[in-house]
Amino acid sequence: MHLVYADEQGNVFDHPELYGIARSGNDLVELLEDELIPLPAGATLVGLPHTRPVGMDPASGKMQLLPGAYQAVGALLPQGFTRYYVPGYSKTDKTQKFPLFGYTAVVWKDGGFYVAAGQSDDPEPWNPENCDRDELKIEVDRLLSAYPDNKLYKHLSHCALEYECLTASNTFLQRLEGAVPVSFSCNAGCYGCISEQPDDSGFVAPQTRLKFKPEIDEVVDIMLEHLREPHSIISFGQGCEGEPSTQAKTIIEAIKRVREKTSLGYININTNAGLSDHMRAITDAGLDLMRVSTISAIDEHYNAYYKPRGYTLKNVEKSLKYATDKGVYTSINYLIFPGVTDREEEIEAMIGFARRTGLKLIQMRNLNIDPDAYLSLIPPAQGEIYGMKALLEIYKQELPDVVIGSYTHVPPVVQL
Repeated sequence: MHLVYADEQGNVFDHPELYGIARSGNDLVELLEDELIPLPAGATLVGLPHTRPVGMDPASGKMQLLPGAYQAVGALLPQGFTRYYVPGYSKTDKTQKFPLFGYTAVVWKDGGFYVAAGQSDDPEPWNPENCDRDELKIEVDRLLSAYPDNKLYKHLSHCALEYECLTASNTFLQRLEGAVPVSFSCNAGCYGCISEQPDDSGFVAPQTRLKFKPEIDEVVDIMLEHLREPHSIISFGQGCEGEPSTQAKTIIEAIKRVREKTSLGYININTNAGLSDHMRAITDAGLDLMRVSTISAIDEHYNAYYKPRGYTLKNVEKSLKYATDKGVYTSINYLIFPGVTDREEEIEAMIGFARRTGLKLIQMRNLNIDPDAYLSLIPPAQGEIYGMKALLEIYKQELPDVVIGSYTHVPPVVQL
């Protein structure tokens, strides 16, 4: 389990003597064999800017910095995999923040790269290697030609071709879960927002936010094009927009028009669910799936990250329970971070939250954030830290009726 590091030109090396280590919260930890899996297909290795690698001398057990002009390396995992640890590193400039990605500890073992992670879902549907870029370009051109005045298709074409967003790509390939963004505004000020950051945040948003309000006809056209198969999903609430429920009138009217023409597929919303009245109205319009983003079921932690405007975690819980009671297949987009999510108090709070709301699915999503910046934001641990692998086992035991996954699923077919 040897240290992996990179030079300033991006060449990656494995150290012949030092072992690779990882981080859980602020603590450097030694990796265990049963916490490692081979680097998954579709994963990428990245250098961590403004860092130096930290390894462990296996003879003495002591941690040491690697001398020379080298930087630490992390892995970015595809959907379907849950990271157990963050890479071990030492920052050379603590004022600099990492780009907004979810970094996972990586080592060299048995002639290959291994990561500190586990498989939590079937990775194949969301493996980026399964997106044929040539086919995508053909389908983008086809739909742009078919709908030359649809500004939303033009916006999504940029997301698909330039950002290589898989959900936007699915919209043109007409498969799996497709995107239909509607909102340019938000009622939260998420610390790690990937589409909008204040100038003084120190973060660089990796993509730009939707800058216009789509016409209902534009939204309906995209929805009808995508909902052609029984298992297709079209989703409001994308990384390139704010909170979709701020445009509730557009969503409600679009759902009604679409359901007048087809009953195929599933209509989903990815939301913070803070606007309870809006969420009830959207649910009643004919919503099938609801995925609610959360980082914690503890108010102090939730508020520190989301910075909610005009709503509380109680509103989120209220929206989820209402949707569940109305037959919507509900899930959470659970933004996880090793050393925080696996705290005793976090686990207990989330189990209670899941039981009260009747959640059907927990989507384990690796939080895209600079670890040091995030840890400086949230309250310190109050109890034991169990580890991410143990957390998954606890959820399976305590929440046997809740699916643990990594992305949005259609509801299972109930056998009568």
